[in-house]
Amino acid sequence: MSFFKKLRDRMFKSSDKIGQGLDDIVAEASDEDLSTAPDVPAEAPQTPAAVAPSVPEPPPAAQPAAKPGLLGRLLGGGREDEPRRVLDDAMLESLEELLIQADMGVDTALRVTANLAEGRMGRRVSATEIKQALATEIARIMEPVARPMPLYPKKPQVVLVVGVNGSGKTTTIGKLASQFRAAGKTVVIAAGDTFRAAAVEQLQIWGQRAGVPVMTAPEGSDPASLAFDAMTRAEAEGADLLLIDTAGRLQNRADLMEELAKIVRVIRKKDPSAPHNTLLVLDATTGQNAVLQVDIFRKIADVSGLVMTKLDGTAKGGVLVALADKFGLPIHAIGVGEQIDDLSPFDPEDFARALVGLDA
Repeated sequence: MSFFKKLRDRMFKSSDKIGQGLDDIVAEASDEDLSTAPDVPAEAPQTPAAVAPSVPEPPPAAQPAAKPGLLGRLLGGGREDEPRRVLDDAMLESLEELLIQADMGVDTALRVTANLAEGRMGRRVSATEIKQALATEIARIMEPVARPMPLYPKKPQVVLVVGVNGSGKTTTIGKLASQFRAAGKTVVIAAGDTFRAAAVEQLQIWGQRAGVPVMTAPEGSDPASLAFDAMTRAEAEGADLLLIDTAGRLQNRADLMEELAKIVRVIRKKDPSAPHNTLLVLDATTGQNAVLQVDIFRKIADVSGLVMTKLDGTAKGGVLVALADKFGLPIHAIGVGEQIDDLSPFDPEDFARALVGLDA
């Protein structure tokens, strides 16, 4: 199964997905709205009513099929028999509300709908045409931030992985380690969540699967000390990558955030340029709270890139668009499940099409 199909199938199981919402918005148009809306662009000249012909007109079946309207030709989509409605202020307001409900945020939703409306106001549009235009606009926002995690010649390249409780940090580290190992890189994992035995055990399982060593410390140990020791080992073994797990941090707990800052300070005593990557793992189901998390973590740990997990289930996904629009941080990967191949490099076009309910 391709990752796009997986993304498309799993991304939205809730009833408020964008694709269904767009279908409903177009279907809300009244019969009067549909019958009175112009089939041609507003600037086209109107043909005067002709005198009734003296001979019978051919039956409808004999008439040539109508050509697609200008908007349909520009967008290249939509069946001719699809319901259409005029794109007016009321429809734009419904679109804005839909995008806000999909966790896109007020500012981003307003900007997206304003750009979508440009050159289309007063035209009759179908749901497919709106989906295609919306996907294009979302992909335009996401394109600049869709970048894989950079790899440097520096050995070891230190990757610090941060995030709140339950965001999927541990699983993400395991998947990354397995993928880098499969790509021929030597990897060491440091189980820096020394306060949660389950996290250490989970990393050890992933390490066994990938053939990657996992450094641990007794429960309750100082995670900064473990990070320092792990850097020493990775240097001695000539490892390409050192992935450091950290305990889940609640962004409103100053003591936990200070502990994370301590890990960064200790790492830099060993290598002033480290960590070379700081990945913030975000849970898509937290919605707009992810915006606050990015804002705080980037101040504490100098976040260099994002990984978004749990886009399956009830996640609405629009928050990723808001993050790209607001912060411009690289989005390295997204996840839609627990299997190794459920974490994939971020593709803005695939994401945009899956978000609005379009097929590949």
